[in-house]
Amino acid sequence: MNNDVNGVALGVFIFFFLAVTVMGFLAARWRRAENALHLDEWGLGGRTFGTWVTWFLLGGDLYTAYTFVAVPAAIYGAGAAGFFAVPYTIIAYPLVFLFLPRLWSVSRKHGYVTSSDFIRGRYGSKALSVAVALTGIVATMPYIALQLVGIQAVLDVMGVGGSDSTNWFVKDLPLLIAFGVLAAYTYSSGLRAPALIAFVKDALIYIVIAVAIIYIPYKLGGFDGIFHHAQQAYAVKNPATGKPRGSLVTAPQAQWAYATLALGSAMALFLYPHSVTAVLSGRSRNVIRRNTTILPLYSLMLGLLAMLGFMAVADGVGKGIKGYNAQLAIPQLFENVFPSWFAGVAFAAIGIGALVPAAIMSIAAANLFTRNIYKDLIRPQATPSEETKVSKIVSLVVKVGALVFVLSMDKTVAINFQLLGGIWILQTVPTIVGGLFTRWFHRWALLAGWAAGMAYGTWKAYDQASPTQSHFGGNSANIPGLDKIGYIGMTAFVLNLAVAVVLTVVLDLLKAPAGTDETSRADYVTEVEEEAVPAPEKGEPGVPGLPEPAGA
Repeated sequence: MNNDVNGVALGVFIFFFLAVTVMGFLAARWRRAENALHLDEWGLGGRTFGTWVTWFLLGGDLYTAYTFVAVPAAIYGAGAAGFFAVPYTIIAYPLVFLFLPRLWSVSRKHGYVTSSDFIRGRYGSKALSVAVALTGIVATMPYIALQLVGIQAVLDVMGVGGSDSTNWFVKDLPLLIAFGVLAAYTYSSGLRAPALIAFVKDALIYIVIAVAIIYIPYKLGGFDGIFHHAQQAYAVKNPATGKPRGSLVTAPQAQWAYATLALGSAMALFLYPHSVTAVLSGRSRNVIRRNTTILPLYSLMLGLLAMLGFMAVADGVGKGIKGYNAQLAIPQLFENVFPSWFAGVAFAAIGIGALVPAAIMSIAAANLFTRNIYKDLIRPQATPSEETKVSKIVSLVVKVGALVFVLSMDKTVAINFQLLGGIWILQTVPTIVGGLFTRWFHRWALLAGWAAGMAYGTWKAYDQASPTQSHFGGNSANIPGLDKIGYIGMTAFVLNLAVAVVLTVVLDLLKAPAGTDETSRADYVTEVEEEAVPAPEKGEPGVPGLPEPAGA
């Protein structure tokens, strides 16, 4: 890596960075309602976003520094195994088409701001609601950390700060700068800031990937040359393990692991608090349904971005540098191949692509704390304006938590930040998705299943680490987040579901109190304004055609 400052690239980067920062502060006045101190306004943008704003917001929310840095870096380090991110985004959209409109409808009807609000209303259980809220907050912190790692990687390559510096302040200065900017405009403008900036972010990313997929192969001798050089590089054995570095095609013995990783990631994607926040900001049920049909366009972009990992290998990025950080591979490739001015544009795309989701994530985590911990457990009489003030403060605290993740954990395999969050958030699937379709599960059984899945998943994630493995897991396929039977998150989910099912049967036989369901079946299937489906009596649990627990 070149330690000299790339003045032209840095100048272009700063220009775009300042431009979106100004946009972030100005967004406070965009579509501003009279009651600006209500949490719906700050935390959900007033629930007024239409199809295109929601599409850009969800795209900015889901396609992040993880997309531009961590996924290509995984392919750079391990080969085809890193492509699991492409099929999982394809699988995700048919799945979420089934449950996201239902979540939007019931949330709009009852004024739910978070998924934990729904859990409290559906199961009548504050304990279960708090468990889901804590899971969302904890799972979000490493995801925010991943965004900050992306910004740090860009600034390192431009010669600013420097990951090799012995001065901790200089070394981590990029993270501190990112924290300050992100904290300031998120506190000021709430969800409107990332919604507005997302237009710039997506435009830059599409421009950069369109140029990269044509220009870089031209500079490197075409795709045939890229794959040839990559195959040679992957065949070299890792001295620490004695196994090849990676492969262009996933080996047969790794295909089950690859499949479980893709499926588990797909199941978790839209249950993250930031995904739920973006969904609930839509103004109608049809907005959500339309978005699940057009968001797969981003999967095409992700597939092209993933190819950059092979290009970085072919370009020899980091070759021969002991301890080279793979997260620098794509920014370094851009600096090596692009003219300085366009490298600056590419760096800005990565940097802004990190700021947008980090802002949404911190808002979502703050909403969870405010609504489901502060209001439910500490101050039930909190006013809407008080909720908003608390949420703003907590959004700053969450970013500090993300900084702790970055400063205390190994950043050389940044995809671990996302995979660890995925292991945790998967444990909310039986409660949230199950609750959207049936009231059969018992609240205590779901809580016990959640605890079992969280304990097992966390233990296995850390248990897989070793001196020769810089990621959570790792088998012959070099796929992070795996043990011998597949993705740890999926194994924990199966354990979670098994516990919930068995205990539900037992608790129903014992006639344990199942809690009060404040929702009705019509809440899940209609627009708020529509009266096409007659509403059952207040408190009637369940959804048509599905079993109900004893005592519900």
